Amino acid sequence: MTKANEKLEELSFEENLSKLEEIVKNLESGNVPLDDAINEFHEAMKMVKVCDKKLKNAEDSIHKILNKDGKLEDFSIEE
Repeated sequence: MTKANEKLEELSFEENLSKLEEIVKNLESGNVPLDDAINEFHEAMKMVKVCDKKLKNAEDSIHKILNKDGKLEDFSIEE
């Protein structure tokens, strides 16, 4: 993992999302030189991956339950 990716991993989901929104607004303005736009696009894609990973981790933890033995197991509703 690169240092830039490590820094993104350290930020919260909300911080990454906020930075991502800033990049999108900047790119949508149309006032960004092509080379800068490409660099910002690549940075945004890294943020998307980090956000996606954090969401998947959160989803996985939501689907777990602590059993009587103190171990995590998949949560299911018995019908």
